Amino acid sequence: MKHLLKLHPFVKPYLWQILLNLLILLCITGLALVVPNIIRLVIDDGLQRGDAPYIVRSALVLLGLGLSTAALSFAQRYLSEWVAAHIGYDLRTRMYDHLQHLPFTYHDHAQTGQLISRCIEDVRAIQGFAAGSIIEIVQLLFMAVGVVTMLFLSDPLLAVIALLPLVPMAMMTTDFGGRVTRLFYAVDNALGDLSARLQENVTGVQVVRAFAREPYEVKRFDETNRAYFQSRIKVIGEWSKVMPTTNLLIVIGTILVLWFGGQMVLENRMTVGELVAFNAYLLMLSAPVQQLAWLVNAAGEASAGAQRVFEVLETVPDIRPPETPVALATVRGEVEFRDVSLTYQDEIKESLTGISLRVEPNRTVALIGPTGSGKTSLVNLVPRFYDVTAGTVLVDGVDICDLDPVALRRQIGIVLQTSLLFSDSIRENIAYGRPDASLEEIVAAAQAAQAHDFISGFPNGYETVVGERGVTLSGGQRQRIAIARALLMDPRILVLDDSTSSVDTQTEQALQIALKRLMEGRTTFVIAHRLSTVRRADLILVMDKGQIVQRGTHASLLAEGGLYREIHDLQLSQFAESIEEREAQELLLRERDALKNRRSADRSLS
Repeated sequence: MKHLLKLHPFVKPYLWQILLNLLILLCITGLALVVPNIIRLVIDDGLQRGDAPYIVRSALVLLGLGLSTAALSFAQRYLSEWVAAHIGYDLRTRMYDHLQHLPFTYHDHAQTGQLISRCIEDVRAIQGFAAGSIIEIVQLLFMAVGVVTMLFLSDPLLAVIALLPLVPMAMMTTDFGGRVTRLFYAVDNALGDLSARLQENVTGVQVVRAFAREPYEVKRFDETNRAYFQSRIKVIGEWSKVMPTTNLLIVIGTILVLWFGGQMVLENRMTVGELVAFNAYLLMLSAPVQQLAWLVNAAGEASAGAQRVFEVLETVPDIRPPETPVALATVRGEVEFRDVSLTYQDEIKESLTGISLRVEPNRTVALIGPTGSGKTSLVNLVPRFYDVTAGTVLVDGVDICDLDPVALRRQIGIVLQTSLLFSDSIRENIAYGRPDASLEEIVAAAQAAQAHDFISGFPNGYETVVGERGVTLSGGQRQRIAIARALLMDPRILVLDDSTSSVDTQTEQALQIALKRLMEGRTTFVIAHRLSTVRRADLILVMDKGQIVQRGTHASLLAEGGLYREIHDLQLSQFAESIEEREAQELLLRERDALKNRRSADRSLS
């Protein structure tokens, strides 16, 4: 339960509402404790004297107490649900905000389904406990104190006899509470795995259908679903052992009261009304005690949820802004890497080793090399998506660790290798980095990215809503919108991570013209696999195994030979092969058409 105590910062803003709720609970408990006494007086006084008006007055008092209790219960329930809803809202908002600031190293290893489960299901368990179960526990405590006091005031010996069965019940419930939290933690993890499996399958549905792997995916989901089912069954099994035992102990307590209390009535040491009132008090305590197993069950689920929630909230971001960040009044765009090395989390081999590079403002640097050579890793250091293992990255001569990451990233426009669009209008997607941009500016950016024509072709134009992740658009269309989104920010530093890989040759040529014009006045890093994209760069870096193995211009690197020349010759040969294939296909089509014409002529002559 220690994890639930960590919720106090989220509870503190609603302290007055909680205190008012406790006051209402005290009133409800006090009114409930009056009822058995009234019943005792009705039986011992009203019935024995045959005083009908007294009985009527008592009935009216009971009616008033019932109406008052109903009104107070409504206020208490509304107030508790209100507080719980606000706590749930604050928790989800806090979690989402915290996730936005966790570094890429965290998201590289965290499962999306697990994060969704923690943000929704675990918070739901905490909110449900705060709304109902915790109130019932508090009410049970108030009722227990009040009832036990009234029982001992009625008859101390009979009170001890009646409460004896509650001792093993309390011990058993405490033991159950310790076990159920661990069990619910396993349940929540299994639910997170199930959410992750579902999210992964829905995201990759095209791959599943393309390879006809539906039966395999159904089997994998069934295995994960079964693990969740079995973890739930364990909780149900433990709870099923507690509930019947609790009911049996309550029955035993009632039997003891009737047996010993009946003897006392026969011996005239207690009136019938006092016995009925005593049993009524015991029943008042029995009902909530019977629910104790439910309450402990809910508390265990909430505690497990709180543990998983705080595992996220207590994760300290590796990349944090400095206490007194350096302010850059005007960013010129100079970028320097000084003996930089990078090793990703949970990896032994370095992804980058001893990188030293200085890029003058307004220069275009192209990076090329085999897959996994470290091109993307290098440019990811500029916006400080990752922190270097060794060395320093500087912008305008200032260590980026001394800059505010948010301010730094606002000066960097990025088009990732895989473009992600949000389920919103095209206009909102382009203006994502500059929400205050005018429609004219958005259109200008789209025109520069060669996206305006196809956007205008949609019935709703820039107000067209794209599907989730932009699936309603082609790959080339998504990429051009992503380029427009980066260009609208008018950044001093531009990062194009293979940004033309998803477009056809004709569109790429148009983009190259637009990008050449837009790169002017900016420091630009271009990652590409096609030499046609990088050949006009001011500096070309050839990377292999996390190191810069060659650097220079297109002409100098061709003359130098090495890996760049190998890539050039390979692409040139592939281009020649594609031309030969196209020519062969055209020749085959011409021969087929000629054959059809000859056959038609022969049929005409015959």
